[in-house]
Amino acid sequence: MRYNILIGGSAGQGINKVSQIMSEILTSYGYFTFNYRDYQSLVRGGHNFNVLNFSDTETASTDFFVDIIVALDNHTEILHRGQLKRGGLILKDETNYTNKNLNLILCGKITKIFGISKDILVQIVKKHFNSKEANEAVLMGYDSEETKFNLKKLKNKLTIMSGSEAVAIGAKKSNLNFFISYPMTPATGVLNEIAKIQNESLKVFQAENEIAVANMALGTSFAGKLTMIGTSGGGFDLMTEAFSLQGISEIPLTVYLASRPGPATGVPTYTSQSDLNVALYAGHGEFARVVCAPGDPIEAIEKTNELLMLSEKYGVLSILLSDKHLAEGEYSENKIDHKLTPIKISRSIPGSKIVKASSYEMNINKNSTEDSLITINNVNSRLGKIKNIELDVSKLVMYKTYGRKKSKNLIIGWGSTKGAIKDSIRDIDAKFLQIIYLSPFSKEIEQEIKKASKVVLIENNATAQLGSLIKQKIGIEIKDKILKYDGRPFFADELNKQIKKMIK
Repeated sequence: MRYNILIGGSAGQGINKVSQIMSEILTSYGYFTFNYRDYQSLVRGGHNFNVLNFSDTETASTDFFVDIIVALDNHTEILHRGQLKRGGLILKDETNYTNKNLNLILCGKITKIFGISKDILVQIVKKHFNSKEANEAVLMGYDSEETKFNLKKLKNKLTIMSGSEAVAIGAKKSNLNFFISYPMTPATGVLNEIAKIQNESLKVFQAENEIAVANMALGTSFAGKLTMIGTSGGGFDLMTEAFSLQGISEIPLTVYLASRPGPATGVPTYTSQSDLNVALYAGHGEFARVVCAPGDPIEAIEKTNELLMLSEKYGVLSILLSDKHLAEGEYSENKIDHKLTPIKISRSIPGSKIVKASSYEMNINKNSTEDSLITINNVNSRLGKIKNIELDVSKLVMYKTYGRKKSKNLIIGWGSTKGAIKDSIRDIDAKFLQIIYLSPFSKEIEQEIKKASKVVLIENNATAQLGSLIKQKIGIEIKDKILKYDGRPFFADELNKQIKKMIK
């Protein structure tokens, strides 16, 4: 059982509130939900919409074709009517969209259509508004409809979480001391989430620009504080000089990179997996780094902890690679027991003794030098960490497989494509290989690919950047690809058809 509800209107009409309330109602009823947000870079006006998917089994994607359109304006019905399934419903206001509580009226309508108790509706709306006017609005909507689908209450105990919330949880549970950032969609979500939970031992600072962010972070980390920074593609570009400073100074630094379409401003409020290459190679010179791309909030919690640990242990640059779809997607989770390792600073820090770090090559006394032998030894030492990092990371979860484990049809993806791929292959004879660590790269992936007779690569970019990395690392070129680069994520129903065509 799987339903999709599209909620559309202009920015400022309360679209997110409808999907938030309905997500809470449905998860309280035991149903898994996933909420996708599609919005323009406008404060008011334009056209925005959410697609809320819910199911009696785990779900982490939405479909292109929907069961219900909830129209907060006339434009929504015109734009999306072609996505409505046969027999689908369009819910709208009969007062020509003039009711200021229209979003709450429509919440009431949806709740009644699915046969959910009025008491649950009122309880959740009260938590958000606690006003007589809001209560009257949802009841008006509820009483105006007839029940069309009788949902049975399930026993699942679920929590709603976005990717941004997950990174904040992972950071706090790791004993993070400083999060420094400059707002940039879609990385701003983590800045906001950590700001909500900051305390005496965890501080958030918004610097004046991204160059300042990276250099301040090297300062706080040098001073002995566990530090993380956040940005999106354009801000990441500005930080690259500081990343090279990290490489030679070996001051631990962890970066949250939430990708969006580029180059330059691109379509800033949409999604893309186009920053894998810049994460892998940004910065001049040669130095070790770790790059990891979680595919859902649970992995985001766990991998945030792992990257902070690896950065601190080895004095390297660690990059947590996300995107708008994962950062702002709202997932229902029932596995919330996270066994994380609190991170302690064990290195020498200023104040306990004299500690030096520099942008120059340094000799054993930590004085600047241009000696050729010392330079060779220093470079070898920095790059020599890679083998030890590989050994440590090999003990972690570097990749996962889903679907029919013995299938000869192999689907490969990474990051936020995980949800749509998993949901799309339920009725397909296929195995899904999700690659989580991009650097270091698991040696076992080569065997996974060689066991398959048909391999299909799926990426949210135009140049198959993971495909290039696979070719570089193991010498295998994947010819069959499904690429999407219009700023939108993959939809499970759309992807299902594309995969079936590829492996028939």
